[in-house]
Amino acid sequence: MALTMYGIKNCDTIKKARRWLEEQQVAYRFHDYRADGLDDQQLQRFIDQLGFQALLNTRGTTWRKLSDAQRELITSNTPDGAQAAKAAMLEQPALIKRPLLVSDKGSMLLGFSTSSYQEFIAENI
Repeated sequence: MALTMYGIKNCDTIKKARRWLEEQQVAYRFHDYRADGLDDQQLQRFIDQLGFQALLNTRGTTWRKLSDAQRELITSNTPDGAQAAKAAMLEQPALIKRPLLVSDKGSMLLGFSTSSYQEFIAENI
């Protein structure tokens, strides 16, 4: 089984999820959006499977730093809003909810809880 965790190294939730995987001796690869980058195709795969609304981290400081007009457009549920969301996430990966765990089968799990990770790993081994 090959798992890849996508996120940002200094995120507290990423740290918890990585620690849990290591304690469970689950092999994974870590992809840091800031250090390793994020390309359009990769983000589009995530959007196609999960939807841009699910991927959007609206609780962080990066979201709050966007202008009111940007936030309004992104949350407008229009094609322009979807494009604006994708562009913003490519430009500022901290706008992407994390962690995102992806199996070599293509299954994706967004966020972290021990129960969801246990279930995801059991289904993707």
